Amino acid sequence: QVQLVESGGGLVQAGDSLRLSCAASGRAFSSYTMGWFRQAPGKEREFVASIRWPDGRTSYADSVKGRFTISRDNAKNTVYLQMNSLKAEDTAVYYCAASVPGTAAYNYWGQGTQVTVSS
Repeated sequence: QVQLVESGGGLVQAGDSLRLSCAASGRAFSSYTMGWFRQAPGKEREFVASIRWPDGRTSYADSVKGRFTISRDNAKNTVYLQMNSLKAEDTAVYYCAASVPGTAAYNYWGQGTQVTVSS
């Protein structure tokens, strides 16, 4: 029903910036809460950031607060994750996800994009 495709990952040095994009299909994209998650090798997937529907309230994991910014462009059916001051600890596969209102869950997931931060 909803297809999500992440892009923008790559290899960067500590202190650099990177912007991830998540292109979504679906006519009701703007009615979904959107989130970013990440999974490092050997670890569980963890929450990074979200932007809620309908009020647009954002939320961030403590580990990225002040460095990462989530935003969305409904006209382009795209959600972004601006990552600044990257650290080696940010290295992970980053996933975009969409939550249907009222489901209390993230129902749709992208394939992920690799972010590697070297120091």
